[in-house]
Amino acid sequence: MTLTLYIARRFLKMFGLVFGVFAAILLLIDVIDQLRKVGVTLGGALYLSLLNVPESLYQILPLIMILTAIALFLGLARSSELVVVRASGRSGLQFLLAPVVMALLIGAVAVAVFNPLVAATSKAYDRLAAQRGQEGSLLSLSEDGLWMRQGNAAGQSVIKATRSDPGGTTLQGVTVITFNPEGTPTQRIEATSAQLLPGEWVLHGAKRWSLTDANPEQTALATAVEMRLPTDLTQDRLRDGFGDPSSVAFWALPSYIKALERAGFSARSYQVWTQMELALPVLLAAMVLIAAGFTMRHARFGKTGQMVLLALLGGFLIFFLRNFAQVLGQNGQIPILLAAWSPPIAATFLALGLLLHLEDG
Repeated sequence: MTLTLYIARRFLKMFGLVFGVFAAILLLIDVIDQLRKVGVTLGGALYLSLLNVPESLYQILPLIMILTAIALFLGLARSSELVVVRASGRSGLQFLLAPVVMALLIGAVAVAVFNPLVAATSKAYDRLAAQRGQEGSLLSLSEDGLWMRQGNAAGQSVIKATRSDPGGTTLQGVTVITFNPEGTPTQRIEATSAQLLPGEWVLHGAKRWSLTDANPEQTALATAVEMRLPTDLTQDRLRDGFGDPSSVAFWALPSYIKALERAGFSARSYQVWTQMELALPVLLAAMVLIAAGFTMRHARFGKTGQMVLLALLGGFLIFFLRNFAQVLGQNGQIPILLAAWSPPIAATFLALGLLLHLEDG
């Protein structure tokens, strides 16, 4: 137990060191990038970077893990501690128990704690970025249905719909409120349905109230056929309007998926992301095993640089395959569970096979 705790402490210290180095580098790069934007002060750039960097760190967490494991095993090999551990009667797999368990715990903490933090900072960063622009659109979901905002120099329009088709181009139960550039509401439109065409919304069964009149109901205009509302929205912008699934906290994903399905949108990308988050601890453990398969050897054997390079290539390969499987899963070309769980499980068994071969096991 004393040896296990010692290895676990060494692993945690190395992980903190590697994580801190990457955080400092990414923060410096992001601050420089923010300072290039017009009207951003040094304090503002630092604040924006602090909101933006956690997302980048979370995305490269598997690569940070494999670098941590490589650094740990190389340090133990140079100090001959691996030789002492083996001489004490412990096999390589028994030695790896502590790093693998710590990787699983780090993955669980990352999903449970760091993921909601990243979602909150990403939303805050996107909100500040949207405030710097003059035009834009925003989509959100609520218990009442779908809400979207479109705007230009002439003013803003808020659109509410009870339901939508999967592409977001046909809305049901539509309410539109338009505002002038000063933020004062000017008109309200109720329609049974709305269809998105290039450059305009076509509203069917619409009724319009002018909110600038003393008696809006008296001057209301009912249109039996259709009414047209200019827009700069497109189907691609609507599809991207919900943002990346990583912008939703892990604990809020189930309710968000239900809201998407209730509104008529496809929630497949969010379902894939949920399963990939659940599989993240297994992926981090697989990264430790991959690093061990190439670098958990005595320094006197030589070829240390080649082994480190092979370990890094293996980690990058699994990282690429994971992202590739995510895209396939989101597009519906492979099942969701297969997209999320096959890369980490395959990496784990391949690494274990390599370790058993090296250990003559």
